[in-house]
Amino acid sequence: MKVFKKLMAGVSALALSFSLAASGMGTALPAVAADDTNDDWLHAVGSRLYDSQGNEVWLTGANWFGFNCSENCLHGLNTSNNAEDMLAAIAERGINVLRFPISTTLLKSWMDGKPHKVSSVQAAFNPPVDQIGEDGTVTPAGAYDDVNRDFVLEDGTTLKNSMEIFDVIIQKCKKQGIKVFIDIHSPDENNSGHSYELWYGKAGITTKDWQDSLVWLAEKYANDDTIIGYDLKNEPHGKRMYSGEKCPTTIAKWDDSTDENNWAYAATQCAEAILDVNPNALIFIEGIEQYPMTEKGYTFDTPDVWEPQTEEDKRWYGAWWGGNLRGVKDYPIKMSTPEKQSKIVYSPHDYGPSVYPQTWFAKEFTTETLLDDYWRDTWAYINEQDIAPLLIGEWGGFVDGTKNEQWMRLLQQYMINNHINHTYWCINPNSGDTGGLLGYDFMTWDEARYEILEKALWQTKTSGKFIGLDHQIPLGGEGSTTGITVTDYYATYAKSEGSNLDAGGETKPQNPEVTPTQPATEQVTEPATDKPADKPTDAPDKGLCGDVDESGKVDIIDVIALEKNLMTGEKLSAQGKKNAVTTGAQNRDPDAVDALNILKYVVEIYPSLPV
Repeated sequence: MKVFKKLMAGVSALALSFSLAASGMGTALPAVAADDTNDDWLHAVGSRLYDSQGNEVWLTGANWFGFNCSENCLHGLNTSNNAEDMLAAIAERGINVLRFPISTTLLKSWMDGKPHKVSSVQAAFNPPVDQIGEDGTVTPAGAYDDVNRDFVLEDGTTLKNSMEIFDVIIQKCKKQGIKVFIDIHSPDENNSGHSYELWYGKAGITTKDWQDSLVWLAEKYANDDTIIGYDLKNEPHGKRMYSGEKCPTTIAKWDDSTDENNWAYAATQCAEAILDVNPNALIFIEGIEQYPMTEKGYTFDTPDVWEPQTEEDKRWYGAWWGGNLRGVKDYPIKMSTPEKQSKIVYSPHDYGPSVYPQTWFAKEFTTETLLDDYWRDTWAYINEQDIAPLLIGEWGGFVDGTKNEQWMRLLQQYMINNHINHTYWCINPNSGDTGGLLGYDFMTWDEARYEILEKALWQTKTSGKFIGLDHQIPLGGEGSTTGITVTDYYATYAKSEGSNLDAGGETKPQNPEVTPTQPATEQVTEPATDKPADKPTDAPDKGLCGDVDESGKVDIIDVIALEKNLMTGEKLSAQGKKNAVTTGAQNRDPDAVDALNILKYVVEIYPSLPV
């Protein structure tokens, strides 16, 4: 049966790739290996993220930077370290998602067909023949260890370009069951590029370049769910500096204008364009730095005052760069369809007093004081009011027994209690503000720092298995002893021991109803794993889910009928189309994910479909 399932999954993946090609997705783009199943895409309902089967998931990961820097590649690979070994260690430690910072100039070089070179990478291998030196000495094949051999061409010495190495790394992440999302960290390839305020204006990068290169990458990877989403811009920021000054065009703002520096407008336009080419991707939208006190009637166009002497004089709320999401309450991101809206995740950054002594750290702080003085009105209300999911894109710092460690532990527990997704900053040791999870050999783990992160990684309560986001590949790859798939978790572990996701607030049902914050068309009806593992029965007022040909049963003929519809346009009956929809909004046309869900039900990977 296992062999049959794998065979059927392969046949389905091939058919789905034909279906996507027929729709125009992925044409005339550099080849990327199609995912075996392409069933790991996520969507939001209220403040939670769910997989295609309606099961809640938790993104708990870390940042690994380098593609944003002048080296044009992940840092740490300039030693004898193999990327595959490093990723295996990261997965074994329970990190289920990686945020990869990258620059727009590098992405644009890929899009333009002129990928930039990489530096600080050690990569070589001994070709499978003896090597004869100029002096006649012979180096036998296999005489020395391979180091990142798939980063070099067949001659064993010529390094691949940055795009080719990126593609290799993504496939290595897939092998380990690690998911990835891309972060546009800076316009140019710059080790301090995060300091620049906007997504355009530096190194000749325009708003169009920024959007086009992101769309290009999203389309290239539209059929590979290893890259699950896109963080559109790292830390948009900037604040008013001079008395009487109106809002300068050099800072990021958040309002209802169509000004080029309005981050809310730019992010919405870019999100729409990405989801047009890859409707499955998540879109992560960060905040800004400074927001006007709108309750006093102030806007970004209100002239500033220099060093206000009283509370009444104050006109601005400050925040960390990228951390201020107060604008969501006044001007939420509004996508053109409910399906696109379900892909929006707000992503603030939050740091402790070792990075900067913010005013909310001036007193002896607790979770409640942090909420009252900063978190709640700046970003936490988005989760509390069930508006959208949050992902803290950066948090972390030095563990030294000071107030910074206290802050980290408070935020860690708050994220666990409130189901908040997060990616720790960072894997790299060479982050000046924070340090990293690895030592300067990029091999040795900082156990004190990891101890704080580990508690906030998604894992089973008693057996301590780390839970990945892939339905087929366990976190850590085939044969992993520390990680499991999300399928394994809900099939085996969820009822017997649960996970640390349940440590705080109530876990929402696996088939959540529409929340007040959603349009009525966003009703979600998805496969539930807590139903008996037998065939669904027909409901009195609707058809049988998965019964595309209306035969009264769900079998391989239904998969074929839906594939024909997707690939050739062969018509389905109105009821057949309704029956074919297995996930997401009900009032939509069936797609390739539905075909895969029905197939996996037929071959008994999924125990049930919605009735």
